[in-house]
Amino acid sequence: MENTPVTTPSSALTPAATPPGTISNTGSEVENQSKLKALLGILRRFIGVADIASVRFSLPSQLLEPVPNLEYWNYLDRPETFASIGESDDELERFLGVLRFWFTKDLKFVKGKPCKPYNSTLGEFFRVLQLGCSGNTGTGAVRVSFLTEQTSHHPPVSAFYIDCPEKGVSANGYDQISAKFTGTSIRVTPGVHNLGIFINLHKRGDESYRLTHPAVNLGGFLRGTLNLYVEDVCYVTCPKTKLKAILQYLGDSWIGKAKHKVEGVVYQYTQEDDGIQRIKDVPSKLVRAKIEGSWMNQLYYTIPGSNDKHPLIDLDPLFPEPKTCPPSGAMLPNESRKMWEGVTEAIHAKDYSRATQLKSEIEERQREKAAARATEGVEWKPRFFEAPALAAGRPKLSADGEKALKGLHAGDYKLEPSAVTGA
Repeated sequence: MENTPVTTPSSALTPAATPPGTISNTGSEVENQSKLKALLGILRRFIGVADIASVRFSLPSQLLEPVPNLEYWNYLDRPETFASIGESDDELERFLGVLRFWFTKDLKFVKGKPCKPYNSTLGEFFRVLQLGCSGNTGTGAVRVSFLTEQTSHHPPVSAFYIDCPEKGVSANGYDQISAKFTGTSIRVTPGVHNLGIFINLHKRGDESYRLTHPAVNLGGFLRGTLNLYVEDVCYVTCPKTKLKAILQYLGDSWIGKAKHKVEGVVYQYTQEDDGIQRIKDVPSKLVRAKIEGSWMNQLYYTIPGSNDKHPLIDLDPLFPEPKTCPPSGAMLPNESRKMWEGVTEAIHAKDYSRATQLKSEIEERQREKAAARATEGVEWKPRFFEAPALAAGRPKLSADGEKALKGLHAGDYKLEPSAVTGA
């Protein structure tokens, strides 16, 4: 069994941005409400703090979801939508394919509740392989791999790379959030190094797309049930085809049932920095498609000159797909599941004192190694990505990173142990 890849069934998946101040969903409703009240008491100490995500405070183990942060942060809940982006010869249909990926990448939030995983340690990494059906008939499984590494601890930043060589589709970017607690809710925004998701279609002349993240509000602390509310604008841009989308997430009232509405427009722009930031400012003659619906269930698009609504994607029947990780015997000590294995087992067993002890040991090792590097004047360098070019927003794989991804596709999970670890 040690050499058998570990597949996590979709039913076991926990609810991809990871705001600080979210709680575990593994207990009963009463237990979760109790955890939420305890968390609220902790968060109140941070009222007025500009960015609680940068504080990296340590929560008691009983308030954590037993899942590593890097595993929680991923955009492959439905790998088939990623793999199929570049299939159409029509540029608008490819753009709509990007939007299908966009609305499924965080399906875990649609089907579950937010939670708080473990804080990542410097140099910690996570790799996973997923199978997704591709093609108009929905047949033909293709392999999509995902590799992410914690490249910075202050501020907390991770780099990621998604790859589907068979279809010639890849994506990369940095994950970093900024969060502010207002007393009743948490507002989560992209960190300064998080410039979005960058997709490349290698078989379409390196046609590229940039997808920016909207701000998210995490509320429901006072009611005892956490919920996500999105009220912001985000953008999808393709420089080659000169197509751009403005997606407006419409906020819901705190009273009444949330509708999670979103509307948008895809239009032909004349210059990338055209200054247009609102849907109503887009000239009608430039519109190629309009988007409407709910990011929690059905979304549709219409073409100018027609009132017919075409399905963009229906999220109701979709659930996060299983993830295949390397077998335990092939994992390195600083691989997410291996590093936090003892903590995870203790939380599942509700042995919270043991879980807290093991978690504290990991955190203390990280502090000791950081102090040693500072004393010796040694600068930390990531293993799977080149030294961060954070201003560019697009991490580049190192030779080890390329090897790790190729290994995932080939079923060869062997990697040499990291010469230096952060914890």
